[in-house]
Amino acid sequence: MTGVRSAVRQVPGPCSHWGDDDADFIRHILDRVGDKWTVLVVGTLEAGPLRYTELVYAIPGISQRMLTLTLQRLVEDGLVTRTTYPEVPPRVEYELTRLGRSLLKTVLDLAAWAVDNHEEIQRNRDAQSV
Repeated sequence: MTGVRSAVRQVPGPCSHWGDDDADFIRHILDRVGDKWTVLVVGTLEAGPLRYTELVYAIPGISQRMLTLTLQRLVEDGLVTRTTYPEVPPRVEYELTRLGRSLLKTVLDLAAWAVDNHEEIQRNRDAQSV
């Protein structure tokens, strides 16, 4: 393997500045925050704290299972807080943390890019399928 690797041209990329452990972590985080449901949940929470049901209705196509998993991961990573209020029935709200808000501009820019380039991407896909 070493011989093959040394024969390959070294091309600088986003991970070339960090060691293997850092690159693994970067890939893991990008996998988490680049997930389509994460992008949509974070973008939706720009409006402020929302209840689970409000998120379900605000994000077309998301299943309750995917929303639950996405919220759990976002809470685990510290991007979203989950607050339970002692009411009957209990009220639970989700809100972006400071860290989550720091991701918001990137997420909204990515979503805007997708909207802006939707037609061109669809034309390219259609051209490839002929």
